[in-house]
Amino acid sequence: MTIFAVDIQALSGGPADMDRYRGHVVLVVNVASRCGLTPQYAGLQALADTYADRGLTVLGVPCNQFAGQEPGTAAEIEDFCQVNYGVTFPLTEKVEVNGPGRHPLYRGLVGDGPDIQWNFEKFLVGPDGAVVARFGPQTDPRDVELIAAIEKLLPPSDHPATTLDRTEDGPSDLP
Repeated sequence: MTIFAVDIQALSGGPADMDRYRGHVVLVVNVASRCGLTPQYAGLQALADTYADRGLTVLGVPCNQFAGQEPGTAAEIEDFCQVNYGVTFPLTEKVEVNGPGRHPLYRGLVGDGPDIQWNFEKFLVGPDGAVVARFGPQTDPRDVELIAAIEKLLPPSDHPATTLDRTEDGPSDLP
């Protein structure tokens, strides 16, 4: 089973229609609004803005399992993300990523691997729906290894100016 076959609701209600991401590269991230890593939203949005035209979708999946750091309602989460970080990438309903209530999306992503460590763990999913790489919560969206893994899966850019310039510390034009 790929992530495209999973039923999950959009944060704003209604089905998230995972099948629409078939053929795209998807970065799935469990997110939270009251976490020390919450500023990663800015970098995730920059990734979405930079690579959307080449087929990347960033998918945020709110989760309240880690120290209750995502307690808000769907409307509160959406408002927080838009007002504080200008988030335009899709967000799903709030789900559990670990334990007996683990959502089927995360059952597919984690497979036989270890449990999710904390908020902002990242799964890079290829156009075929298979997990290609997993990055820990501390991996910043500007991390050169994460960006290299994304770029490897995407078609070449027709516009070199839209390709992020990487430095030792990460892409220079991401926040």
